[in-house]
Amino acid sequence: MAVRTRNGTIRPVRNPRLRPAHQTTRLPPGIAAVLSVLSSSAVVVDSNDRVLRSSPAARAFGLVKGDRLMVTELAALARQVRRDGEIREGEFEVPVPRLGGKLTSFAVRVAPLGAAVGGGEGGDPDEVKRDFVANTSHELKTPVGALALLAETIEDAADDAEAVRRFAGKMRQEAQRLTNLVQDLITLSRIQAVEPVPDPRPVELDMVIAEALDRCRMKANARGITLAFTGTRGLSVYGDEDLLVTALRNLLENAVAYSPERTRVVVSLKKASDGNAELSVTDQGIGIPERDLERIFERFYRVDPARSRATGGTGLGLAIVKHVMAAHNGRVTVRSVEGSGSTFTLFIPLRSEHASTGAA
Repeated sequence: MAVRTRNGTIRPVRNPRLRPAHQTTRLPPGIAAVLSVLSSSAVVVDSNDRVLRSSPAARAFGLVKGDRLMVTELAALARQVRRDGEIREGEFEVPVPRLGGKLTSFAVRVAPLGAAVGGGEGGDPDEVKRDFVANTSHELKTPVGALALLAETIEDAADDAEAVRRFAGKMRQEAQRLTNLVQDLITLSRIQAVEPVPDPRPVELDMVIAEALDRCRMKANARGITLAFTGTRGLSVYGDEDLLVTALRNLLENAVAYSPERTRVVVSLKKASDGNAELSVTDQGIGIPERDLERIFERFYRVDPARSRATGGTGLGLAIVKHVMAAHNGRVTVRSVEGSGSTFTLFIPLRSEHASTGAA
């Protein structure tokens, strides 16, 4: 089982019902090498909660001692995952010896090892489907459970008008989060069912950009973030305008959510020499760790789970972007330096009259 937190992750080894006991100490090739260089806290434990491998950070933070996992709550979470194979996340405060016993918050993800270390969404289709269903169930349970708990709390506080208002506000937030998740699931399902776009039409990228910027402007203004556009105008592609707006909006919302207040997010558009439109979103945000760059387009993968949930993220936005680009015979790339911002670029084939060689 492997464990990873925001300062690392915790994930369990495969369900013991699926592998003989005498094989529980065997790990997939390369796991030890990966763990040895991780700056995050990562631990692999077997069906008896014995630590098989761990990253240096996990030991430095006191999560592991010898072959034991030292945090009772994490071991309990791992056992729950081992029982039903369902991925779980949590957040715990742990006294860190190297910090003089100071409590440190760890966001934790616990998953079967196959799901934990996978580098993409390939592999056995049935396994991918099972992982997706398990992830979806987990993501839906969180806001649904929160709504049920808040409803009970409001009933108990019926005579306290201020408390009712406060908890009603939290219910609205959870309801919106649930709405966003369901909508993203519907969008992702629709995209995957129709790749490529079945009835492509001419789409003016100026309109796509204007619509996406307009949908994100309120959130940006609330945080003092300036949205700007620069580059070539008048370019068009074949495709689905609504899907392209959705893809660009998702990139803009991420940029706004993960940028400091009073910074800039810039959308740029140019014609490349290879017949593509290059549509980029650049922010001055927190950036993405290099170790996460290859996984950020996976469904439900979050670099910082706690912050993603705090900003209302569903974990599906970048997966939707990737599938929208596939549906348009395009692609998406990312360049990022941790602490210095990110640039996401959509490459979309231009309509023939705009695809002549030479960048504009």
